[in-house]
Amino acid sequence: MKHTNSIIRVLFLALFLFLVLKGKMMLWLALFAVSLAAALMFGRIYCGYACPMNTMMIPTDWLAKKLNLQTDTYPKWLRSGNFAWIALVGSIAFMLIAKRLWKMNLPILLVWLIASVVITLRYKPAVFHNLICPFGALQKVFGKSALFSKKVNIQDCIGCKLCEKVCPSDAIAVRAEDKKAEISTTLCLECTNCQQVCPKSAIRYSKQK
Repeated sequence: MKHTNSIIRVLFLALFLFLVLKGKMMLWLALFAVSLAAALMFGRIYCGYACPMNTMMIPTDWLAKKLNLQTDTYPKWLRSGNFAWIALVGSIAFMLIAKRLWKMNLPILLVWLIASVVITLRYKPAVFHNLICPFGALQKVFGKSALFSKKVNIQDCIGCKLCEKVCPSDAIAVRAEDKKAEISTTLCLECTNCQQVCPKSAIRYSKQK
């Protein structure tokens, strides 16, 4: 499962870079638009598998941990979550201005790809995923009430917190009152990190109630 997921991500990254080189960024934005509709049904699968930023953040996070570059704290002004929306509006504005004044298609996704790598060198991936990424802000809205998403079987969960530790978006928390894991559909990237480490196979991708 792990290798299959990695292959899928690499293929989407290759497609993204190909479109960048060909100056066809609008095709990728069209794919992103389709993914928003898909998120209503299947959750944030774009974030987990297709997003080039997430794909690049995975090895960056590994490297940052090896070099002990990351910190557990992050700027207080990010905590409201409003910055992601400001970044979204700003990105659209810059694209329109570049098109109108300089007659060029600003590769805004490539800019954010570079930003995601730099930010992940200093902060944990969840900071970018949840508080900074302008595209993630839209995915959270559309994926909040997804029909299908990751779900914990409470009867099987032993509260070991292994899933909590490997989640790249802090979507999983073990409740203090009953020591059972709970997954936030809004934050879940629909990757399989949690499923891979669960010793009781208590996490499944299934229909939500």
